[in-house]
Amino acid sequence: MKNIYSLVLSAALLGVSEQAIAQEILSDSAKTARAQEDPKELANPSVVGMGRSKGLVVRYEMLPRFGLHSEGKREDIGNAEADVRRNNKFEIKAYAPVINRPHFKMVVGVSYFLEEFNFKQPEGLEYPLYKQLQDKDLRSLDGQVIMLKPFNEKNYLLLRVKGELNGDYGKYSNISFDKYLRTSVEAIFGWKKSPLFSYGFGAQFGYTFGRRSIYPAVLYNRTFNDRWGIESIFPANLTVRRNLSEKSLLFAGYKVEGASYNVTVSPPFMNNETVELRKSEIRARLRWEREIYDFIWFGVEGGYRYNHRFNVHNGNDPNSDPIIETHIKDAGFVQFDLFLVPPKRFLKQ
Repeated sequence: MKNIYSLVLSAALLGVSEQAIAQEILSDSAKTARAQEDPKELANPSVVGMGRSKGLVVRYEMLPRFGLHSEGKREDIGNAEADVRRNNKFEIKAYAPVINRPHFKMVVGVSYFLEEFNFKQPEGLEYPLYKQLQDKDLRSLDGQVIMLKPFNEKNYLLLRVKGELNGDYGKYSNISFDKYLRTSVEAIFGWKKSPLFSYGFGAQFGYTFGRRSIYPAVLYNRTFNDRWGIESIFPANLTVRRNLSEKSLLFAGYKVEGASYNVTVSPPFMNNETVELRKSEIRARLRWEREIYDFIWFGVEGGYRYNHRFNVHNGNDPNSDPIIETHIKDAGFVQFDLFLVPPKRFLKQ
């Protein structure tokens, strides 16, 4: 019973990326299964020093005032500019291992994400895109399955399948899967060289760079000593880790974030009822994680956001050119999260 309880609590979440969460949870599952059934450790992507896994995370992020300028790429769509007074994001995630066998492990995750735009003068907004962003929040409700297949003590396969409902929908009863569903797949074949070094190569098919595309993925996790390490799935993210103590970790690096949302617009702005908003950004970030009490931790993150894409496309043609190109001024950001990790007494079982 204690092993089952500890396995459920091991499913906690995030620092660097969703892939990193999966690595931590699958590694904890591997340790539990190995102690029970297999005297040798089968290959997995995590390395010593990555920290205790996270199973539940509540996160809030705030971006201060910034400007944006939109250019219509059709004659019937004009240009506009406005100031965003505040851009807030809220997210809650949970992960739990459901299969924990020596030669196969599976983690199931769910999350809810909400992003709101508060314009400086909302009553004076005439541009339909700005009015829609002010009136309705961008939302994402997703579920995913992460699978780890160790082949032996040196090789493994990491696979993630994810489905998201992305858009500016309000009531969940009105969600259309045809309009809002986005899917992505990631697969990495890896080598575990030692408890301190794991690497792999694969591909990601998703929306990290705004539009749905295939791009390479290079996993590189390495701990150099008891203080320094690197955690990366390039080009999506790269993080240098500094282990300050067992209760405190510091991270620095960059991360690419992107998504595609179905957004409602009012005629005669568009012939369609909905369009596709593709957004992506590159973040330089510094993060600190600290234990509050045993299984309760908090994280503080800050940095600088560079906007790469915030464009509107015809939702019926994924290969279409942008209808609107929006240029957003770069800005700083600050993020706070609270998360749960397995209690120390279970790690010593």
